[in-house]
Amino acid sequence: MPELAVNVPPLLSDAWSYALDAWQRSILLLDILRERGNQTFEHEREGMPPVLVFDHEVLIDGRTLEQPANYALLRILPPPGMVTDEAKRPFVVIDPRAGHGPGIGGFKIDSEIGIALRRGHPCYFVTFFPVPCPGQTIESVARAEAVFLETVAGRHPQTQGKPFVIGNCQGGWALMMLAAAAPELVGPILLAGSPLAYWSGVRGRNPMRYSGGLLGGSWLSSLAADLGNGRFDGAWLVQNFEQLNPSNTYWKKLYEVYARVDTERERFLEFERWWGGHFLLNRAEIDWIVQNLFVGNHLTAGEVRSADGSVAVDLRNVRSPIVVFASWGDNITPPQQALNWIPDLYASVDEIVANEQVIVYCLHEKVGHLGIFVSAGVANREHTELFSALDLIDVLPPGLYEARIEDIAPGTSHLELIDGRYLMRFERRTIDDILALDDGRDDERPFEVVRRVAEVNQRLYDTFASPVVQALSNELGAYAMRQLHPARLERSLASDANPWMAWVAAFAPAVREARQPVAQDNPFVTLERAASDYIVRTLDAWRDQRDALCEQTFEALYKSPWLSAMMGFAPGAERRGPPPENAALRKELAARRIHDAEAQIGQGTPLDAFMRIAAYVADENTSIEERPFNLMRQMAREHLEQQPDIAMLKDAVRRQSLIVGLDAARAIAALPLLVPDSALRHRIMMAIHRIMTVAGPLDGGRLARYREVARVLGTDHTAREPAAAAVATAVAPTALPAAPVPAGTQAEAPAAPRAGREPEAPQASVSATRSKTAAAKRGGAGRPGLAEKPARSAKGAARRGGKTGR
Repeated sequence: MPELAVNVPPLLSDAWSYALDAWQRSILLLDILRERGNQTFEHEREGMPPVLVFDHEVLIDGRTLEQPANYALLRILPPPGMVTDEAKRPFVVIDPRAGHGPGIGGFKIDSEIGIALRRGHPCYFVTFFPVPCPGQTIESVARAEAVFLETVAGRHPQTQGKPFVIGNCQGGWALMMLAAAAPELVGPILLAGSPLAYWSGVRGRNPMRYSGGLLGGSWLSSLAADLGNGRFDGAWLVQNFEQLNPSNTYWKKLYEVYARVDTERERFLEFERWWGGHFLLNRAEIDWIVQNLFVGNHLTAGEVRSADGSVAVDLRNVRSPIVVFASWGDNITPPQQALNWIPDLYASVDEIVANEQVIVYCLHEKVGHLGIFVSAGVANREHTELFSALDLIDVLPPGLYEARIEDIAPGTSHLELIDGRYLMRFERRTIDDILALDDGRDDERPFEVVRRVAEVNQRLYDTFASPVVQALSNELGAYAMRQLHPARLERSLASDANPWMAWVAAFAPAVREARQPVAQDNPFVTLERAASDYIVRTLDAWRDQRDALCEQTFEALYKSPWLSAMMGFAPGAERRGPPPENAALRKELAARRIHDAEAQIGQGTPLDAFMRIAAYVADENTSIEERPFNLMRQMAREHLEQQPDIAMLKDAVRRQSLIVGLDAARAIAALPLLVPDSALRHRIMMAIHRIMTVAGPLDGGRLARYREVARVLGTDHTAREPAAAAVATAVAPTALPAAPVPAGTQAEAPAAPRAGREPEAPQASVSATRSKTAAAKRGGAGRPGLAEKPARSAKGAARRGGKTGR
């Protein structure tokens, strides 16, 4: 026997080892699938609670409200060892109700909720139940969420700033609607993988947007809800997601468990517990979602109204900073669908500024849709950095920014001012930068035809077919149809409810005990992997051919002139935009803001003076990063008895940015009136210098502007009389009541730096340092310098600042 063992050919030995391993892996895979089926049944028996890994308590059950909804507000209980600070801004996470159950935002310790808890923030979670309340609509859900946010704010009256609210995927559009209808309820908003521009995408890469047109509109979802006895099965939405990547659905997902069956069990079952939990929607809800969003794209066009028609949802009413997080690897919500609502609402950055709006977007290179919520790497990088910069985002000057998260370079100064492992920058962007992410928007015009075809088909279905289907439907038939759905059937057939699986349950423990894994360099393992890769490539090629055919069919049908003419749509017509009914009101509001800003040029506190100088000296083409902001707050804690809160900082930044942008010459000339005390002027200029030089020395235009301010305030000991003359001639004395100087600003500081300590720069006026080229690049007008003629007229400024109608 020893000689026989030695003489066995290596290939035969490898074949035997591989065969034994493959047989054992097959049994163990079946056992994991059996556990998945049992887990699904157990989850349903428990009432399908959220798959959160954190303990929680129910604060409000939305089913008990005046307008009931199957939603609830949970308070997340910190794990042992984590302590939350009730004085910190609370976080609220709204998960998507898109077929699956809730909990993906707190699915792991390293998640949105986990990161917020680690930073000491109180956390709340908006969950929902499997079955909607009778008569529940999207509007009743929004009203319930408004009650939840009021409750959260009421529980934390001592915090600086309103609650930070996160809308994941489909929770994002619900959050934006709520923030537009009740802007006083929300603080900064994070839209994570949330689609708002449903027709957008890139040709050849985003086929899901064609589904509505190829299916004839929204009538099929209405049919499915009618067959479900008035309730739509979320499993159909999950199936749509699954069909986007058939190689993963039909092969790769299970093969990865089979290939690593000894280590993948826990991860697979944990995820499948959420993925297999399918929730229901009322027909009124799914009809509203499909008709107004997926097919109609009415939200960004300002065509969504309350049930009684009294309230129009205009996303330009959102007053809080909006942070958009999207990924190039997301095939469900590509960056174009996450961002193109911005050019739909605003023609230029000037309009964003006139509306006093702050929009920040952050793009990931490759993570997929679910990875935005469940990836530990994303949570520990993007979410952590965005959360750490939350206060800075809240006080950014109005405009459009891209958040850039960078590794800390060797030699980076002031590391103690960086909160986290990365450096966060906010770079100014224009509407053209958003449009450049797309391959053009002409491919969205056929969707106007789709919308009209869908409306016709929906009326035909509602008139002739729906009454018949509803009459034939009943709860027993609806239940049977749901249980026979493939997404449920694959779990129930592999569970202990199937008698055939009994032998697997009996045999698997013995197989696990006698497990003999094959060596990874076994040639048959290599052959297995090659066969798997071939199957994946084949299914991917089929998917690509299918998607290309769908796109070609869609374009051939909906780009055809005869169908456009039949639907009454002119191919050359302009894209829809927000209705002009509020344009005059918005222009009047912008003119009022400008008028108020002009009246406040000579008024304010030292905080206003500080923010005015900072807005003036900073280069508009330079990114805003966290170190100067963190230093400013540190200095305030050290030197001020009464520290300004976030609301005060935000108000001062917005007001002074507008004043400087309106008329820089008068704004700077009036600074001595805001800070009459000479010693305080020196301390302010020293603080400005210290903050402005955190990332590097002042040079070029920033140095020239700093010196101009120093001359006006007389802190460089030169030309004090000309500075006084500039005040007298640039500002009308009757419009300048003395500004009070608050206590707590008497901390000693070194003398202001002399100009000679910085690199020499020509004593140019601001008009020279801020060129027309830079202003054109920004998409707005440059600031006039001290040498320019004063005072744009209010009428002209209102005309420039009030272009909010499309």
